[in-house]
Amino acid sequence: MSAATEPPHPRGEMIDIGAGRRLRLVRAGPGDGEGPIALLEAGSFGFSADWAVVQDRLAARGVRSLAYDRAGLGYSQPGPSPRDGLAIADDLEALLAAAAEAGPFILCAHSMGGLHVHLFAARNPRATAGLVLVDAATPGSMESRRVSAAVDHFGHATRLAAWGAQAGFFGPFADTFLGEAIGLEGPAALEKRWAFASGRHNRWAAEEVGEWPATARQARGAGELDPNWPVAVLLAGPPDERAWLKALLTAPALASRKGLVEHAPAADHANLLGVRHAGTVVGAIAWVRAAAMEGG
Repeated sequence: MSAATEPPHPRGEMIDIGAGRRLRLVRAGPGDGEGPIALLEAGSFGFSADWAVVQDRLAARGVRSLAYDRAGLGYSQPGPSPRDGLAIADDLEALLAAAAEAGPFILCAHSMGGLHVHLFAARNPRATAGLVLVDAATPGSMESRRVSAAVDHFGHATRLAAWGAQAGFFGPFADTFLGEAIGLEGPAALEKRWAFASGRHNRWAAEEVGEWPATARQARGAGELDPNWPVAVLLAGPPDERAWLKALLTAPALASRKGLVEHAPAADHANLLGVRHAGTVVGAIAWVRAAAMEGG
């Protein structure tokens, strides 16, 4: 990854996690704030830039948050294959240990990041205070034939996207195709445009997508979420849109003794994290933090 092709002055810091690898971590909010820390996991092809608006708004509320780039994505250095859920969980645990961030955490996931936070929570129950799932996949939803077929189709598309980015085809179109899909501002928007055109970023993101079936099996095998953890599920679009899928995605909230399901009727899957709808995400995080603190 040439420095000349990267956005200048990257946000956050590079953390050495051992074995000669470094991952990018972006911390925001007060270092001495009370209550659980929001740990933010991006979806497929996403990285810490996706959470920039949410982090800014959490910081304004005095809430500490962490976002990071998985191996090979954004600024983070690649890791060994396969890039399945176990590899990603190993990296995240190493990153948090190296950064001296012990939690407890509200695990917040967007899209396919839901599989990663399920696995992390099951492996680290003492560090988990609750979950916020933003239009996020669950291990159970991956068992649906309709979802599996969509995942297979998406996998083929992502391999093509990775090839196109590596060939340099997407650079001139970064603004056109990416544009305001999320609704980012400032440095994070520049990072997202760069990543869209980055061959390396797209290659490793596509490899993660290829491991989704394995990641789903690993998350299922790790066990169910603790029903005492508060869980908020936030869904984009009207409640009756893709009702069959939303019924699958709400399962973690319904299984929790403190569950919340909210719909953002005017939002779509991407812009839930951006300037128009980030307040809804922040509200869900605040609800889970309050429920966790009350229960603790």
